[in-house]
Amino acid sequence: MPADKRIPVTDETRTALDVLKAPEQTYDDLLRELATQRRRQDLKQRFRELEDADREALTPLDE
Repeated sequence: MPADKRIPVTDETRTALDVLKAPEQTYDDLLRELATQRRRQDLKQRFRELEDADREALTPLDE
C-alpha cells in the first residue's frame, strides 16, 4: 500500500520506532498497534477512575 501522508519525526523518534518495529512490520502497522494500545490503556484508566469515584457510594454485594 503506497503511503498517503508523511509524518515528520526526529531522528531520535525514528530510532525509537525502529527498536519497536518487527522486521516484517510496516511503520503503518506499528503506529496502528501503538494507537490501539494507547486507546486500551486510556479506557482501562477511565474505568479505574470510575470505579474509584463510585467505590464510596456503592455497597458491596456481600453486605
